[in-house]
Amino acid sequence: MLDATDKKILNLLQKDATLTNKQIAAELHLTVTPVFERIKKLKKNGQIKRIQAIVDRKKVGKPLLVLSEISVSNHKQENLSRFEKEVLSLKEVIECFHVSGRNDYVLKIVANNMEDYRDFLVNKLAKIEGVSNVNSSFILKELKEGSSIELE
Repeated sequence: MLDATDKKILNLLQKDATLTNKQIAAELHLTVTPVFERIKKLKKNGQIKRIQAIVDRKKVGKPLLVLSEISVSNHKQENLSRFEKEVLSLKEVIECFHVSGRNDYVLKIVANNMEDYRDFLVNKLAKIEGVSNVNSSFILKELKEGSSIELE
């Protein structure tokens, strides 16, 4: 279970993962050693999965963001596993969710432009065995993005 100090550390790291233990300690009015130990524990227990940079996709040439809902024709475990293995190898797919409802999966895809997305759709995604339907929505404006979870 997370205590108040662990939650404060996680909130700080989610806002800026480059903060040093010393900076976090100063913010929380602690010494460096307990902060170091707490972060080590949070990593060991899996509350911190990894530290990574958040890249501005527009500034690295991937301005097109697409959400694609995928239906597969056969729901046998081996077919779902094959689909998942293949889709996870596609560099254009930055997130993949197995969902309930009308469709089976939702993919978050980045591309340089519409032509590149079409190429991805026709030559990669639609060629995965078992894909029976793809319904894509193109993001016009991002109102809120990010992966931070505010802990209280």
